[in-house]
Amino acid sequence: MSAEKALKTRANSNNEQSEFEKLLKMYDYNFNKGDLVKGKAVAYLPNGVLIDIGAKTAAYVPLKELSIDYTKSPEDVIQIGEEREFLIVKEEDEDGQLTLSLKKVAAAYSWQKLEDLKQEDAIVDCDVLSVVKGGILVDVLGLRGFVPSSHIRAKDIESLVGQRLSLKILSIDAQQNNLIMSHRKVVSDQQAVQRKDIFERLDIGKVVEGEVVRLADFGAFIDIGGIDGLLPLSQMSWRWVDHPADILTVGEKIKVEVIGIDHDKQRVSLSLKSLQPDPWAEAAKIIKVNEKISGTVTRIKHFGAFIEVFHGVEALLPYKEVVEYQNQTGAPLEAGKSIETTVVRFNPEDHRISLSVTGKITEDDIEEAEKAMKLIEPEKSKTKKPVPKEDKPKKELYQSDEETQEPQTTENPEVTHISPPCNEG
Repeated sequence: MSAEKALKTRANSNNEQSEFEKLLKMYDYNFNKGDLVKGKAVAYLPNGVLIDIGAKTAAYVPLKELSIDYTKSPEDVIQIGEEREFLIVKEEDEDGQLTLSLKKVAAAYSWQKLEDLKQEDAIVDCDVLSVVKGGILVDVLGLRGFVPSSHIRAKDIESLVGQRLSLKILSIDAQQNNLIMSHRKVVSDQQAVQRKDIFERLDIGKVVEGEVVRLADFGAFIDIGGIDGLLPLSQMSWRWVDHPADILTVGEKIKVEVIGIDHDKQRVSLSLKSLQPDPWAEAAKIIKVNEKISGTVTRIKHFGAFIEVFHGVEALLPYKEVVEYQNQTGAPLEAGKSIETTVVRFNPEDHRISLSVTGKITEDDIEEAEKAMKLIEPEKSKTKKPVPKEDKPKKELYQSDEETQEPQTTENPEVTHISPPCNEG
């Protein structure tokens, strides 16, 4: 070979090497485990997805690294041609293929987002994945969260699977992969806002419609649109009511008047009686002092007997008069019995009528009986509502121990009847 030909061959060899070096440089990469890379989905495999990240071989994302929801297919998670960020979780194998994770990248962003949402006390809409021991599992921004049974407000937990639930974050620990959510907190906060709105719209004297939700010995609880107001026993009717069940049933719709509002304790007192005609106004036209009147015994107390002398109007027959009646008739005075008496005092403004069977009762006897009667009656406060912005007339507030959901008590025991004393001789 001539020298000229040898030089030419060497030059060609150098050029080829230079082109090869350029080609290698073009495809040179330096990917390490833990790196965050961008890539596009190029193909679906039975057990994962191939991703082009610019390496010499398409990287691989196994199914378990696509999403926390293993029921989702690759097509549900990422579309062909879609570009996403991936985390390198395994270095090249013998074929030069890297293993990636989409789930871990999404998780990292989700943990940060959830930290912000917890600080904001924000509501997060989550899909319920399954029911487990002690609660339910939910998908929270691609992470798996747990909702304890005590923080679920639903009658049928099984029916929640597949549904979307509004939750708040109770606790979050990314290091321990621990995320606890609450449905109860969302419901409680919504109810608090609703209660506040209702209280702002309520006013003394306002008539509202409600539903009877619970009966108790001392009254009934009425749902008036998100809050339960108390309808005391004494505010159910002008007539004597032994128990709320005598005139109300659970689920019944009724109209009531707001007679008391306690914003601090978030309590509302209601009245059914105030919407009924006042029978004392009609009784004042008919009942006269010193005239005979007939009535029916409604109840017996230690200080006397209550007699209904007009529909919804009760008068008091003092103890001494009850004893005198029993001495005269030789029979005990009992509830449901009819009796004729004389009206000795009538004060329609205070709703007070005193009766006598002898006509010889003294003022002291009447005062003593009425004083004892006041001990078992709900006291009406003279406190008046604050002056509203509008020039509305003031109206007395109703207050009683019944508003605290406790019946009033007295040290004096009740009796079913007063037995006549033994006659001398």
